[in-house]
Amino acid sequence: MSRRTPSLPATEVAATVEALPTLPGVYLFRNTAGSIIYVGKAKSLRHRVRSYFQSSRPADAKTQALVRNIARIEYIVTDTEVEALILENTLIKRHRPRYNILLRDDKSYPFIRITNEPYPRIFLTRRLVRDGSLYFGPYTDAKYAKHLVRTIRTLFPIRSCDLPLNDDSIRRGKFRVCLDYHIGKCLGPCEGLVSQEDYRRLIRQAVEVLRGRTRHLQRELEQQMHALAAELRFEEAAQLRNRLRILQEHTDRQKVVSLDPIERDVLGLAFQDTVACAVFFSVREGKLVDKRHVFLQHTHAHALAHLVQAALEQWYLEQQEVPEEILVPELPEQAELIGQWLGHKRGAAVRLLTPRAGERAQLIRMAELNARALLEEYLLQRAKRAGHIPHPLQALQRDLQLPALPRRIACIDNSHLHGAEPVSALVVFVDGKPHKAEYRRFRLEQVPGNDDFAAMREVVSRYARRILTREDTAPDLLLIDGGKGQLSAAVEALTQNGLYGLFPVLALAKRLEELFRPGESDSLVLPKTSESLRLLQRIRNEAHRFAVEYHRLRRHKSTLQTELVLIPGIGPKTAHRLLTTFGSVEGVRTASLDELRRVLPRRSAILVYRHFHPEIASSPAQPTL
Repeated sequence: MSRRTPSLPATEVAATVEALPTLPGVYLFRNTAGSIIYVGKAKSLRHRVRSYFQSSRPADAKTQALVRNIARIEYIVTDTEVEALILENTLIKRHRPRYNILLRDDKSYPFIRITNEPYPRIFLTRRLVRDGSLYFGPYTDAKYAKHLVRTIRTLFPIRSCDLPLNDDSIRRGKFRVCLDYHIGKCLGPCEGLVSQEDYRRLIRQAVEVLRGRTRHLQRELEQQMHALAAELRFEEAAQLRNRLRILQEHTDRQKVVSLDPIERDVLGLAFQDTVACAVFFSVREGKLVDKRHVFLQHTHAHALAHLVQAALEQWYLEQQEVPEEILVPELPEQAELIGQWLGHKRGAAVRLLTPRAGERAQLIRMAELNARALLEEYLLQRAKRAGHIPHPLQALQRDLQLPALPRRIACIDNSHLHGAEPVSALVVFVDGKPHKAEYRRFRLEQVPGNDDFAAMREVVSRYARRILTREDTAPDLLLIDGGKGQLSAAVEALTQNGLYGLFPVLALAKRLEELFRPGESDSLVLPKTSESLRLLQRIRNEAHRFAVEYHRLRRHKSTLQTELVLIPGIGPKTAHRLLTTFGSVEGVRTASLDELRRVLPRRSAILVYRHFHPEIASSPAQPTL
């Protein structure tokens, strides 16, 4: 059940909040534009939302900014607080509100999927299908996930094909074994060469490896190997020996971090400014079997307990495996709720612990050390990206001796067909990449015929006025597609609007790829291999493409607005069909009635014919049509 409230003037806030139910659920704050800016959960919607508007409640700067921007409150009632928690995280991932803590990006991490089939498959996927399949992950390190899948397929002869195997298809002999069977990488379930029970035993063993529980598996494989050797089945025993060796190599690479066999995850957090890094260690049978991390955004001014809660919620929402113990640097704000939710997900009790000394505290410190290292690396890479200047821009500034780095380049081009439907287009490149949000199209109405100079003068004047009114941002370089004439027209328009000298203007002539600058009689010719020239050509070509595309659109529309659509009973589709068939209005005018009837129904053909031959329609001796 949900309810929506109207925009909230300050005087109506109290009344609106008091109308909220005291039931568990999710509340959504929207701004004046209708965008969701915050999603939260509550055991009692009224009490939780009311707390935002209590003047006695101390609030940080972020919460104060949030409250100032609330224009409307919506809510969704749930049966339990756990349902509210799950719904809250689903809505946060869908709407990515400004004031919620978010995962750094929304890319899908890989999972290892074990299909729900009579003969299951194991493979990597980024898409979750809720069909009873078992998933492990997500893995933030795709290379490690691929390594795990390779290890599983080396250890166990599990099929890699995607054949729809079932008892009926096997009984009818629908499929044949492939190369994997002949080289020992598959047991041939497609021909019934292995029973479903034996095949599923391999799958269960693979699941134990993925869960990090290898001790029992090693003992089981050793017993099977000795039993086969006692039966003189030495080849099969040797295969098990090789699998044991691979399994031992896999477990030896896992670091021993505890003597305690309890299954546990360890959370380490590091945060700086508005970004935090959460590292999760998976410890199974005392060994560190996996390390995964996520970055969180919008973490400024949040307490550690709030960050711990956000990390646990967003991480375990995607996890199918929940251990019996989770070590955290500080208990989350709603520790009881989180424990209840995780216990329900696991099917057994889950303990949230904050050790201060001993082996478990050392695990948290190790996770935090990894989180700090990953966060520092991320911030360093972000700083490099922010300050990175593409080399072609540096080369362009050097070759043209520009006063400033041309990070924003605008280019204008005109397009027409023998003076008909004249249009212009403007494209903008930022840091060498197209910024399509700033592309502009201009329909020219004051251009006499095919006067390209007048067209350039008009469009540059209109662009200058947009800059003066702050509708557009002034470029670091204005590129004109054309020669000296087009450049002079552009300079004249900029001068008239008082913008000449604010930014450099340059013309690129297509014939010899010459560059012209105002006040210089000689052109500048850059080497064909120059990065500067290639960048300018790319921008010029994009402007030309955009202008031609707009011109074709205009021409197509004007084609339909011909004399043909003025004929009663003839619409744009019929007019287009006639023009396509006869080439022009004149071709339709000279067409005979029989020719028109080959294209149109009889009634429409008569209407068109009479329109162009009124003397026949008005003649008392008109022929039979």
